[in-house]
Amino acid sequence: MKKIFALLLVAMLALSCTAALAEKVGVSMPTKDLQRWNQDGAYMEEKLKEAGFEVELQFASNDVPTQLNQVETMIDNDCKVVVIAAIEGSSLGTALDKAAEKGVKVIAYDRLLMDSENVDYYATFDNYKVGTVQGTYVKDALDLDNAEGPFVMEITAGDPGDNNARYFYQGAIDVLKPYMDAGKITVPSGQTEFDQVATPTWKTDVAQKRAEDILTANYANGEKLDVWLCSNDSTALGVTNALEANYAGDGWPIITGQDCDIANTKNMIAGKQAMSVFKDTRTLAAQVVKMVGQILNGEEVDVNDTETYDNNKKVVPSFLCDPVFANAENYKEILIDSGYYTEDDLK
Repeated sequence: MKKIFALLLVAMLALSCTAALAEKVGVSMPTKDLQRWNQDGAYMEEKLKEAGFEVELQFASNDVPTQLNQVETMIDNDCKVVVIAAIEGSSLGTALDKAAEKGVKVIAYDRLLMDSENVDYYATFDNYKVGTVQGTYVKDALDLDNAEGPFVMEITAGDPGDNNARYFYQGAIDVLKPYMDAGKITVPSGQTEFDQVATPTWKTDVAQKRAEDILTANYANGEKLDVWLCSNDSTALGVTNALEANYAGDGWPIITGQDCDIANTKNMIAGKQAMSVFKDTRTLAAQVVKMVGQILNGEEVDVNDTETYDNNKKVVPSFLCDPVFANAENYKEILIDSGYYTEDDLK
């Protein structure tokens, strides 16, 4: 009898542990149209499942009402934590209110959720640093402290609905603006302010069309272009496409990027894109999984920034991962040796 009781007790404890580990976590990604979000979603799902959580992963096809509905459904489906990479940072207020009412914790993933007190944590990369890495590369590549110039530059920034886009832009501009003010860098299009250079939804075709218009208006007679400062790889790809079809100037311009997408890494190897900033989504996913576990276990949640990310309602406690510079010289070490890509991926 004692043996039977002991076996029952063990079984009950096992069931209890399984139930505790099987709490549900919602993951809302903006779209499958960009490589990085597919990777982010896959890594997040894999790591959360490895940690013993049930995962509800949804992609919103870059449609705000769809994402709002998906997040609200996750909350209704008893997700205890919801991780959200927002399409538009200020668009999910009703879902965030619902989460607060039901005691569901919210982690903003890589894009800050704006204009709501009901954002518990933010996990991202140091986005301002991403921009400074890009700007510093341009400064050093052109030797702006010593060269006479003037050098010619155009700018393509990111989505106005993505709070990170302004950090990327500002980080780079803060490095380069002294040279712009001194006339060592000129921008023939005259488009330098964020609202002028932004790319809605980060789409490659949108960036390409704007780049084509700029080239037609300012470089149709073979005028030289030294730099096209792009905030990320999807926009850099659009700019590269436009240049390949429409640019007849002397030499190929420096093109910056971010994310180390496969197409752009191939372009770096081919000499069409000068650099990219690698944000290892495996690092970010692992950190978010750790934060989810800390929340559900009632532990103190790891953050390393409590001052920077103000969403207009509160400063959101944040964990910032470090971005990494990548180019044709070091991509093997960073991307292949680490297992992020294989050699075949980049052929």
